[in-house]
Amino acid sequence: MTVVLKGAQVFRRGAFSGGDVSVSFGDRVFCKDIVFPSSLNSSSFTILPGFVDVHVHLREPGFSYKETIRTGTLAAAHGGYTAVCAMPNLNPVPDSMETLQMELDAIQKDAVIRVLPYGAITKGEQGRELADLDAMAPYVAAFSDDGKGVQDRDMMRRAMLEAKRLGKLIVAHCEDNSLLRGGYIHDGAYARAHGHRGICSESEWRPIQRDLELVRETGCGYHVCHISTKESVALIRRAKAEGLNVTCETGPHYLLLDDSRLQEDGRFKMNPPLRDKSDREALLEGLADGTIDMIATDHAPHSAEEKGRGLEKSAMGIVGLETAFPLLYTHLVKHGVISFARLMELLHDAPCRRFGIAPDTGFTVFDLNRTYPIDPAEFLSIGRATPFAGWSVQGRCLLTGLPKVVTVSSTEMMDAFEEPVERIMEAIHSVLERTPPELVADVSTNGIIMTGGGSLVYGFDKLVTARTGIHTTVAEDAISCVVLGTGKSLDSLNSMQDGTMNLSRRKQMT
Repeated sequence: MTVVLKGAQVFRRGAFSGGDVSVSFGDRVFCKDIVFPSSLNSSSFTILPGFVDVHVHLREPGFSYKETIRTGTLAAAHGGYTAVCAMPNLNPVPDSMETLQMELDAIQKDAVIRVLPYGAITKGEQGRELADLDAMAPYVAAFSDDGKGVQDRDMMRRAMLEAKRLGKLIVAHCEDNSLLRGGYIHDGAYARAHGHRGICSESEWRPIQRDLELVRETGCGYHVCHISTKESVALIRRAKAEGLNVTCETGPHYLLLDDSRLQEDGRFKMNPPLRDKSDREALLEGLADGTIDMIATDHAPHSAEEKGRGLEKSAMGIVGLETAFPLLYTHLVKHGVISFARLMELLHDAPCRRFGIAPDTGFTVFDLNRTYPIDPAEFLSIGRATPFAGWSVQGRCLLTGLPKVVTVSSTEMMDAFEEPVERIMEAIHSVLERTPPELVADVSTNGIIMTGGGSLVYGFDKLVTARTGIHTTVAEDAISCVVLGTGKSLDSLNSMQDGTMNLSRRKQMT
């Protein structure tokens, strides 16, 4: 089925433009909340580049009761995402090609969008021995021990040196285990008032401080996961001012919630925890001034039983793929905190740029005028735990599509080129027939030099040689040489005013 989105708004290269867009529905287009076909013909639709989330937990292999690659990627598509990076805290941990291949096979079999796995930094994410980084490097987005963090300074230094050699990022879950002291929510007013054990902010920013020193020493590309404290923002801001190769992410929940919004419910428990209001304000400032590079959901599904044990005993983690964009659009863009263009930079441009992901990941279509309450019962993720249940948001994802892959054979290419090539050859013969003999002799001696993009078609120069009997080559910089030659002509424009070319033109005009 092909449907035209009439008068749709298209966001491209940082700005909106209007127009009619044709969408072909096949096995690479996901659609849930829409009726075909008449409802598509509306100017309320906005077409956006597919979002990219560099921090999700798909739980497979090993924990399929929490999430599977299929359910997780369906949830991502339902939220407008066309590419995600999957964290390695799995069973088995992808720390070698043998264990990574299990995940790659599952991705190939069940993913409905693009999934780029992480490779573990250390074997089993135990922090004692480096994983097989060399073998995994061609197949992973980056290296991370997410969920645990590398506790040993020397181990992180060795990992950074290896990652730099391989041209890969170190993506760090920054958590000093020695400072946790059994805490499970932020060490703030709510914890003290309700008798909960708190997690201090230093447990996050201290490892960041350590790692930035190592980045300064090694030159490794370094990305910090889910920052949540004002101290982390300040450290990364100073590191960027220094010119260190560092980026970071935060999550929607840290931008929209703080520990004053906590409830005695497992859906408010995540790692890092919701922090103080001052931390949230610092994150928003970092978002506005560019210190924070991207927003990632840290989509971390668990079973209903694991999230139903109250604030103290529930598993850490919430889902976020299906709620991220409407929450951010409603509460940041609509309230003037950031621009729409900045939101797209955070959700698409920056993740693609930093992680080397092709920007044409696909597209998503939203009705930005649609207002509705967040209802976990509508989620496609197995996990349903979200602190935003019941929140009113604006912006409903209608469909998400991936680029169609078309394989074209060399025979098909030759068939397509046959007619234009024949016309070009006729034109060459016509020019040679009208050319004075002495010039033809020069061409025969010196050969034909082909320029322009068309000259780069494989074998075109050999065809011209065969059809004309004149040796033909392609210019060294075929695409640019015409422009460069024009520029040189313009540089000599004054000396050309009384030349033969100008005289010829004057004769044509009289």
